Amino acid sequence: MADWRPDLSNSDKPRYLAIADAIADDIAAGRLVIGDRLPPQRKLAKRLDVDFTTVARGYVEAQKRGLIESKVGQGTFVRDKPRPRRSATIFPPRPVDLSMNLPPEPDDPELIERMQAGAEHVLRDVVSLLRYQGFGGTQADKDAASSWLGRRALVPAQNRIFVSPGAHPALLGILSILAKAGEVVLCEAITYPGIRSIAAQLGITLVGLPMDEDGIEPQALTDACKRLKPKAIYLNPTLQNPTTLTIPDSRRREIVAIARRFKLLIIEDDAYGFIPEHGHGHAPFAAIAPDLTWHVAGLAKCIGAGLRTAYVVVPDTRSAWPFASALRSATVMASPLTVAIATRWIEDGTADTMLRFIRAETTARQKLAAEILPTGSYRGDPLSFNLWVPLPTPWRRSAFVEHMRQTGVGVVASDAFVVSDPPPEAVRVCICGPSTRAQIRSALEYAAHALAETPALASPFL
Repeated sequence: MADWRPDLSNSDKPRYLAIADAIADDIAAGRLVIGDRLPPQRKLAKRLDVDFTTVARGYVEAQKRGLIESKVGQGTFVRDKPRPRRSATIFPPRPVDLSMNLPPEPDDPELIERMQAGAEHVLRDVVSLLRYQGFGGTQADKDAASSWLGRRALVPAQNRIFVSPGAHPALLGILSILAKAGEVVLCEAITYPGIRSIAAQLGITLVGLPMDEDGIEPQALTDACKRLKPKAIYLNPTLQNPTTLTIPDSRRREIVAIARRFKLLIIEDDAYGFIPEHGHGHAPFAAIAPDLTWHVAGLAKCIGAGLRTAYVVVPDTRSAWPFASALRSATVMASPLTVAIATRWIEDGTADTMLRFIRAETTARQKLAAEILPTGSYRGDPLSFNLWVPLPTPWRRSAFVEHMRQTGVGVVASDAFVVSDPPPEAVRVCICGPSTRAQIRSALEYAAHALAETPALASPFL
């Protein structure tokens, strides 16, 4: 298609990557088809008002991804889809912890091929990746972190960005410098279990605040600040685990106003913040109040749980040294090999492709839940990996967890998430992870039947 002209106006990536992404997007949309001839590089450079090198790099990048091929004397053409590699069992099967909230796993051969290509590119320098590295990430890693954080409208100086071996160690490091044993940190009444275990390990008193449909109640936050003099508040504000709640912008600003009044620091666990499409999500606390916020952007939920990498933005440069010291003493450094793969996938667009897959697959699974489960019987979001299910009487959460165990999906009782109040009769049901749509459908149908029956009728052996 000699008149092809990509639209780069909506991309915040370097122009050469935007060109490669546009080729991929137009192939996926059918605007480019196998055998189409792309414009000569100099002609496209003039058409886009960019330099020749930018277009040349864009074509090279697209060729690396297996999208196009150059034929000497003929030009550049859209190539046929790469054939998926033969699968070979190199490692024994690995057990999966279904109690964890996992993103759906990619099954598209072309995407898997791209992931493998990125990993192979990194392994060309495998020897240097086996050495101790400078703490906090190399320049290339911080460039990738800056690019990734830009998708959340965050543009911190690089001396405020640290590369951490996952969100959990980052949260451990942050809490260890913000609060001493016996001091108070606030959180939502129903919260991420990891923060409970970290607080317990450090001897910190974690206090859960009442919640409404928009998140923690402002008056409860004000009262707790006056009464308890907390050191910080921990929030998982977007697609919260486990309730799937997202705090709206108006409530976020109310929380920030109270935090400023009481000089309260905010720990923002943005694990799911990248799942909503760019421009459709809510502003992170780190954008509203960067001077108050410790922002933790893990890659476990938006790319893959085994990619133990997180980007931490500290509130100011004064906070950088104590955080670096705390994290270094606990973890020494993030794995250079893992971080290099994350950096490569961000640079070459693979991470964005994985993110698009996760959005689409999660939405499809949430639609299954809406079709199968009774209306109003659960809380979910089109982009959440789980459902929050209040149980009807006379079900008890322990009995329901046991009843669902044979389905192959993760069901966790509310006990794991409640900070101080008695746990409600509710469970978290994970509908993503390694399970297929067919398995999820079967499990949801099983759950729907169980919710419509008494425990004795649903499972006579309980």
